Amino acid sequence: MIANCILEGRQVRLRPLEERDVPLLALWFGDPEVRNWTHLSEDPPSAQTVAGHRERYHRMRADPHQVRFCIETLDGHPIGDLGLLDIHPHGRAELGITIGDKAYWGRGYGADAIRTALRYAFGEIGCRRVYLITDEDNLRAHRCFAKCGFVREGLLRAHRLRYGLPLNMLIMGVLRSEFEAQ
Repeated sequence: MIANCILEGRQVRLRPLEERDVPLLALWFGDPEVRNWTHLSEDPPSAQTVAGHRERYHRMRADPHQVRFCIETLDGHPIGDLGLLDIHPHGRAELGITIGDKAYWGRGYGADAIRTALRYAFGEIGCRRVYLITDEDNLRAHRCFAKCGFVREGLLRAHRLRYGLPLNMLIMGVLRSEFEAQ
């Protein structure tokens, strides 16, 4: 499902992901440096085309257990996407985020987008827990997630493949009570 609301943070706006964003998704995830940190690095080349991303977009739209946003700067420049995935009726969801425009890496936009999404997850959706799974070697992401209140909960050994090679991944989570206490 695509979000039907607009959320404002300090640096970003989370707006519904739209079909017009598909070429941007293909551009961002077509960059090997961006794709390196995503589960999409496992996808075949056919899934990395505009047509492949359009098909993925339509699957997202049809999935009632996820909410997808486009991350924009406050002046309307799209820089990435964010999803609350596998939203469970017992109050949990998985967070997925990509800042696709590398000019915005390391400048606080991702952290602001995450905090904005967590306010929505814990408030509007009613989650008690949000978790994420990230590459063990993505230290920049670990710092960002920790800044947003996530704590390391475990290690998934050889969980995914990155360009055909097994990769360990970390599970990190934050509870509503922890987020509210920040």
